[in-house]
Amino acid sequence: MKEDTIVNRLPLVGIVGNVALAAFKLLAGIVGRSGAMVSDAVHSLSDVFATFIAWIGVRLSRRKEDAEHPYGHERLECVAALILGLILAGTGLGIGWSGVRKLFWDCGSIEVPTLLPLIAAVVSIAVKEGMFHYTMHYAKKLNSAAFKADAWHHRSDAFSSVGSFLGIGLAKLGVPIMDPIASLAICVLILKVAYDILRDALNKMLDTSCSGAFENQLQEFVEAQSGVGRVDLLRTRQFGNKIYVDLEIAVKADISLLDAHGIAEQAQNAVEGAFPNVKHVMIHVNPLVEQTAFPTSMESHIAEQR
Repeated sequence: MKEDTIVNRLPLVGIVGNVALAAFKLLAGIVGRSGAMVSDAVHSLSDVFATFIAWIGVRLSRRKEDAEHPYGHERLECVAALILGLILAGTGLGIGWSGVRKLFWDCGSIEVPTLLPLIAAVVSIAVKEGMFHYTMHYAKKLNSAAFKADAWHHRSDAFSSVGSFLGIGLAKLGVPIMDPIASLAICVLILKVAYDILRDALNKMLDTSCSGAFENQLQEFVEAQSGVGRVDLLRTRQFGNKIYVDLEIAVKADISLLDAHGIAEQAQNAVEGAFPNVKHVMIHVNPLVEQTAFPTSMESHIAEQR
């Protein structure tokens, strides 16, 4: 399936699924006298907005470079992920507050619901968990932070439905107090996911370097290229869902400038071909001599001070 097709299909599935599920849960909550299920329906409806934000962010991030944005628009997807992380955090806090309110203020007014909301909760858990796996599968294929965040929105709705199921089920068994307690537990889980999404988005907006394991793998790959004597310097930075690499490689000192350029260009093309997330590699060529023979300017300055 082509990437553009995936980008357009994912939000369509999310929006249609959430609207249908919200309508079903709202009906079940009203007819079945379950406030928890009505709140769950509102949560599903809010996921429509989250999916729309994810789609806009991904579409904008895939725009080509232009004169004003020569490095592209990938960071717009991080902006979408930040917004989705904040919405998810708000959802978790809302569920938590609902649990606190029921636990300390409204515990005496909890109605015993009918069987219909319990069935709706089971359907919601199954559907939303399925939507989570479907969205996450394609989000990983696209390496899309926004769609990954949207997938976790689907799972947060499944968590919410788990809370509703426990609360409704235990309320029918004569233990209504477990409904708000389950809501507090779900609140903590959702806030942890929101924190992870926000941290990942911020890291990608702040030019954070890639992992040490990735950089070691990249260095070994470059040093294995024909004509490359060693890697003198390697820096990486995350730019949205893409990676920029700065390299200094050492080649034989007695070859022509044209040959040195050819080695660097071959290494650049090899890296960009073997690592799909690497958008661009900038390579500087050094003569292959003993590393201590030519001290850096900083080392020379220190030696002069001594």
